[in-house]
Order: sequence, then structure tokens, then C-alpha cells
Amino acid sequence: MRVLIQRCKRAKVTVEGEITGEIGTGLLLLVGITHDDQESDAAYMADKVAGLRIFDDEDGKMNLSVQDVGGSVLSVSQFTLYGDTRKGRRPSYISAAGGDKAEPLYNRFNEMLRDKGLTVETGRFGADMDVELVNWGPVTLWLETPQK
Repeated sequence: MRVLIQRCKRAKVTVEGEITGEIGTGLLLLVGITHDDQESDAAYMADKVAGLRIFDDEDGKMNLSVQDVGGSVLSVSQFTLYGDTRKGRRPSYISAAGGDKAEPLYNRFNEMLRDKGLTVETGRFGADMDVELVNWGPVTLWLETPQK
């Protein structure tokens, strides 16, 4: 499982002109799922995302999590995180899980974040989405579940 995290002042996702998710201060997550990901991977990632200390404390040090600052999460599914560009010029997405596997796990990941007390907004799985972001910092991190 891969998640690209972006600390944001605000973010929103629109599908066919309709806002499907919008947040203020918090995290924009682009979430990719591969074939062998399981619920344990989603749990690991939800713990990591919720507890990651990338917000400033009163001394200006990155020492607070999204939970600590009362922030929200905008989670967007993104199979292209598993695009392989090593050969040729057109990415291969063979490592990305199909929707029948990825969508339930993506939804479970979002539920796990909500279970931690976070407000979680989402895009629409499999849709062509417009994602807007004011990246704060900028702070962008790549998270990946440990190798199995």
C-alpha cells in the first residue's frame, strides 16, 4: 500500500462539477493499493497517517499529528501510484490492484481513520477527479507499507 501525504491548508475533490470531499487544515492522501495488500496493511497505514507528527507545535517544530491539531483528511484513491515507468514511455499499471480488490480495502482504510476520531472526506473511487490543494509548507511525504 502506498500513500502520498500532503499537509494542507485546504483541499477539495470534484467529480463532474460536484464537490465530493472538501477539508480545511489537514492531510490530502493519495492512496494506492497493490494486489497483495491486506487489511493489516490498511491498519498499519491508518496508524501511521493518524500519528505522523508533521504539524508545528508552539515552538515551530513539527511535533504534532493531524489528530493533535484537530485536522481533517481528504482521501483520494489513486491507482497510478503503482505506475511502473522503468521501461518505455508509457507507464504500466500491472502492479495496481483492480477495483474489486482495491475499493473495499480503500474504504476500510478510510473507516480505520474515522475510527481514530478523524473526519475523513473522499473522492469517488474510479472516477475522473479534479483535486485542488493548498500544500502547506510544502510538506509532502511518501509512505509505503513494509515489505512482506
